[in-house]
Amino acid sequence: MAVHEHAGQLPAQTLLTNIPRLVATYYSRTPDSADPAQQVAFGTSGHRGSALSGSFNERHILAISQAICEWRHSHGYQGPLFLGMDTHALSEPAWISAVEVFAANGVPVRFQRGRGYTPTPVISHAIVVWNRHHPGALADGVVITPSHNPPQDGGFKYNPPHGGPAGTETTRWIEQRANALLQSPEAIRRMPLERALRQSFIEEHDYIQPYIQDLRHVVDLDAIRTSGLKIGVDPMGGSGIAFWEPLAEMYGLNLEVVNATIDPRFAFMPLDKDGVIRMDCSSPYAMRALLDLKDRFEIAFGNDPDYDRHGIVTASAGLLNPNHYLAAAVWYLFQHRPEWTSRVAVGKTMVTTSLLDRIANDLQRPLVEVPVGFKWFVEGLQSGELGFGGEESAGATFLRREGSVWTTDKDGFVMDLLAAEITAVTGSDPARLYDGLTDRFGAPIYERLQAPADAAAKAKLKQLSPDQIQTTTLAGETIRSIQTTAPANDAPFGGVKVVTDNGWFAARPSGTEDIYKIYTESFLGREHLQQLQEEAQQVVDRALYG
Repeated sequence: MAVHEHAGQLPAQTLLTNIPRLVATYYSRTPDSADPAQQVAFGTSGHRGSALSGSFNERHILAISQAICEWRHSHGYQGPLFLGMDTHALSEPAWISAVEVFAANGVPVRFQRGRGYTPTPVISHAIVVWNRHHPGALADGVVITPSHNPPQDGGFKYNPPHGGPAGTETTRWIEQRANALLQSPEAIRRMPLERALRQSFIEEHDYIQPYIQDLRHVVDLDAIRTSGLKIGVDPMGGSGIAFWEPLAEMYGLNLEVVNATIDPRFAFMPLDKDGVIRMDCSSPYAMRALLDLKDRFEIAFGNDPDYDRHGIVTASAGLLNPNHYLAAAVWYLFQHRPEWTSRVAVGKTMVTTSLLDRIANDLQRPLVEVPVGFKWFVEGLQSGELGFGGEESAGATFLRREGSVWTTDKDGFVMDLLAAEITAVTGSDPARLYDGLTDRFGAPIYERLQAPADAAAKAKLKQLSPDQIQTTTLAGETIRSIQTTAPANDAPFGGVKVVTDNGWFAARPSGTEDIYKIYTESFLGREHLQQLQEEAQQVVDRALYG
């Protein structure tokens, strides 16, 4: 994809979302329940859409909320539902709709004091901690967020009692029930917000202090304080904005918040690569503002609006590639967590860098490779068998220092603070640590491409079997494995991955566009990567089209 001429620049007024119109449309537009594009659809991170396209309107949220009430009732969940939201414009009206339904159904809800913002990992942490102490009254949670998506989007995701993203069985049931309720809205129970907030079981809750007090048990904040490390934070207008100053005060950190702006238009955000406002903390274009300040700090970071992703900026290298930081994080963690047992494993998705494979092997740690989606890490994190779970899209979390579960969802806060811990303890920032790893294990080049594919081709790609790949070599190397299921659990990958000694590609269909995505990585340089990319597309097209 070509870089837009205004990428990295502040948006023109004409690109800003009309927030009053967006919110009015949320309430005024009735989605067409017969149109698949306007139905409830739970992807890997819940239901997402926009009021302007009829895919995220009040009817959707009322229906999803009622379905969640019925799901938790059928499973006997008696504990609170921890409710969070981010700073997108549609999050506030969706929060109101959800509370009206939860209250009418008698669901105990805990929301941030003053109706403040609450990040995804904080909700996961609250669920995990509650259920550790109240196994007979299980809690679950909802986060209202479309993650890093543009300002006009909304999102609604459900975390069951394990605290992580809901599995397929759960989301399928909620999706199907919600779509039935779209056609029968009279079955939705609801009460006015003012009355809902008077219910004794709808409670304000302080999420901030319990979370930041517990952070000392997952990150070495004493080392960061003692080092005097100068830290920069750009909350990027997201839900973690109220956490940083109390955190810095509690632990005595030399930390500066460089932008405290909250603006649902996200007018302060530089445009992403394609000229769209997108709060992607792994994009150097979206992170332009913090990159311009990098020389003021020894380490700096930004996060997406719901704080489940991280962007790490160093004075030495600028914005770290997400795969590079994951490699540095794993190398450091598994040598600086002495209370983790030798059986604790490294977790990665099938499209994350193979440098983690080499690092895990060198550290003599098990490698757990799962399909795309953070839900696949939940069980291992919960049991303490996975020390770390990470994916190439800048999302990860890890265990407490003593080896028990911290969160079962991605946590941008701890990944940010780990970068500071690495710098404080080793004297080298994560970028320099990564450079040392490439000297030892090789320097991979990783790129993601896309190719056209219609609905029939995408469906075929999703169902490919290894014997449909009619070649034994790739980019001059013998193919070692052809995978259509994950090595760790044999779960379907939804595509194909082809691996050689020094490179691999993976192809998966897009869920929203007429394309398939091609992930590629080479340890032999740019020329080898280009050959690998060319042959990868030929191999996949031959399997799809003959």
